[in-house]
Amino acid sequence: MERMESLLYEASVEGNITTLLQLLEQDPLILDKVVTNRHHETPLHVAALRGHLDFAKEILRRTPVLAGELDSRRSSPLHMAAQKGYVEIVKELLQVNPDMCLARDVDGRNPLHMAAMKGRIQVLVDLFRARPFAAYATTIWSETVLHLCVKHNQLEALKFLVSIMNDRDFLNAKDDYGMSILHLAVADKQIEV
Repeated sequence: MERMESLLYEASVEGNITTLLQLLEQDPLILDKVVTNRHHETPLHVAALRGHLDFAKEILRRTPVLAGELDSRRSSPLHMAAQKGYVEIVKELLQVNPDMCLARDVDGRNPLHMAAMKGRIQVLVDLFRARPFAAYATTIWSETVLHLCVKHNQLEALKFLVSIMNDRDFLNAKDDYGMSILHLAVADKQIEV
């Protein structure tokens, strides 16, 4: 079994659907078994991280429950795809389990936070459309998605979020250190913000 799991992991790194199908032919339950394997992430996590759309689609078609699995840092495949900006994989994952927009990693960040930190505007659009209230979640340090945009110098993401959220209280929210996004922008000399 360990050899098959290793081959499955390698196939997910490469996005090799042929190997995936061969392994499924040998053991139709292999995707169900990977949740308890020695790797910290599922093959769907790896496919989402590497941008292997067809591989991810095949996994989701056969074992949709993997869209809800979390790795050792409590990140979902949607966290991975959102961070990397893989719009099509994000869309596939959202079709299967849109509530994963609300999943929080060990730092309290959801996939929308990850997309904002990297400036992935189209991903932000899709995530916001799927679960708008995910944008109002805060991290474990009470940082809003707007704080993360400023901290990671993502002006376009900030502009987009401010335009669709239109919430003055949220705009002026402070983190655990008493910092608003304006405080952060001034401290980092981000004049445009």
